[in-house]
Amino acid sequence: MMTDYFLKKGYSVTATYRSDKARANQLVEMYKDKQDRLQVLQLDVTDKKQIDKVVDQAVNRFGRIDCFVSNAGPYIFERKKLVDYEEEEWNQMVNGNLDVSFYFLKKIIPIMRSQQFGRVVFLGFQGVNNTPGWIYRSAFAAAKVGTASLMKTVALEEAEFGITANMVAPGNITGEMKESPIEESRQVAETETPIGRPGTGEDIARTVGFLCEDDSDMITGSVIEVTGGLDVIHRHLTK
Repeated sequence: MMTDYFLKKGYSVTATYRSDKARANQLVEMYKDKQDRLQVLQLDVTDKKQIDKVVDQAVNRFGRIDCFVSNAGPYIFERKKLVDYEEEEWNQMVNGNLDVSFYFLKKIIPIMRSQQFGRVVFLGFQGVNNTPGWIYRSAFAAAKVGTASLMKTVALEEAEFGITANMVAPGNITGEMKESPIEESRQVAETETPIGRPGTGEDIARTVGFLCEDDSDMITGSVIEVTGGLDVIHRHLTK
């Protein structure tokens, strides 16, 4: 959905995938009429050398990096308390979300500085701005809260170069809704959200897209929640 949104807005897009080659090929086929503005590259974000290579490929292909959207990173779906995490799982969450953000920024910010323009947008989770406790999600939450702080620091340090940094915090967007348009979500009869429909990938893409606009430079160091009014985290405490 993110790729679709930016292509329709006229951007050139470098999209990445970790292991789903079939999905990557499907994306290429879906936008075969836009191949002059799209490249799809394999990337394991935990490998710094691959990060450097992908960024170089993006610059070599399109000449610039105006917007960097970080929506990749590992997540453990099994619900478990902190003491039940294996050390390897903890490291996977922290390295794959927080450390990766550092590696990307180290590579991309000098490019944006030379352009005197850049938009950095991270994906977080509801409540990340308030450093909440998230039951059964301790490692992921700690990594994303750290990323939010990193984002705010970068927003201050790089403002003089025309670079903004923000974070979008999605609510409960799951299953098919991750790749669905807003209009489709309005056809869903039941939902937990107070606004009456589930969130979609388009909701997130539209928010990210707004933050990437030239005239959105007044918004930096901010966390924008897209939740439909649903308290995603603390609903688990009643179960």
